[in-house]
Amino acid sequence: MALIKAVVYGIVQGLTEYLPISSTAHIRLVPTLFHWEDPGAAYTAAIQIGTIVAVLFYFWRDILNAVCAWASTFKDRSAFQKPEAKLGWAVFIGSVPIVIVGVTAADHIETTFRSLSLIGWTLIIMGLVLFLAERYGRKEHDIKKVNLLDGLIVGLWQCISLIPGASRSGSTISGALFRGFTKESAARFAFLLSIPSVFASGIFELVKERHQLFANGVLPVLLANVISFAVGYASIAYLMKLLRTKSLTPFVVYRVLLGSLILILVSTGKLDPMAGLPKQNQKPHVLQKARP
Repeated sequence: MALIKAVVYGIVQGLTEYLPISSTAHIRLVPTLFHWEDPGAAYTAAIQIGTIVAVLFYFWRDILNAVCAWASTFKDRSAFQKPEAKLGWAVFIGSVPIVIVGVTAADHIETTFRSLSLIGWTLIIMGLVLFLAERYGRKEHDIKKVNLLDGLIVGLWQCISLIPGASRSGSTISGALFRGFTKESAARFAFLLSIPSVFASGIFELVKERHQLFANGVLPVLLANVISFAVGYASIAYLMKLLRTKSLTPFVVYRVLLGSLILILVSTGKLDPMAGLPKQNQKPHVLQKARP
């Protein structure tokens, strides 16, 4: 059973991590539908390592150039004028906010943030934000024009992704579009910005929760990561190709419909907003359906 779950979670994680529809929302929803226990934020972070490796493989040239140029600025200040160096520093600066917020809000991320009611609302609201970003963003700048202010602002947008349903790619792409980047450049910057924080959180959770994560052995976690890598790589390639000519509207529609369905099921009592969560992790939430 552990291997079956690993396959399902690996496919879901790889398919939804880089599409702007929220992987954590789907990882939270899928076990509820199958009447499984919620795998938890630690497991979600751990299997994100596979998708991060997919980003490393897909954007290896961009990453290598940015890291080398960023490192060269410590020896030669004039190197900072290189677009690759600015990108490297933008990613560095943009990764700081989510680390601070993630540590501060860790308790809520593990508990109240995983309420299906909150996820439903977040899917809808951030879907509409994505729609507005695509519609009203200037879409003029290439990623070569990124600067430190872009990194900080889009990094703050990335913090929203700590709420399941927001989507890391969706929130950061929205932020980059509002900053005037083209859709393709916004997605490229969003993916590169995700690498430090997601990789760090994945390693941290692996070490912190290693006994719980490996209760069924190493194989399930490893299998989930291998599958999420393969599916995630295909998802990145698909989205980057799509953004050159197509709109993000289908993702907006999907988010609104899924979020609305979740809220309807919760409001009619057909779905417990805290379903699947371990009892010790269930804390009251303002959006949780009141019980008599």
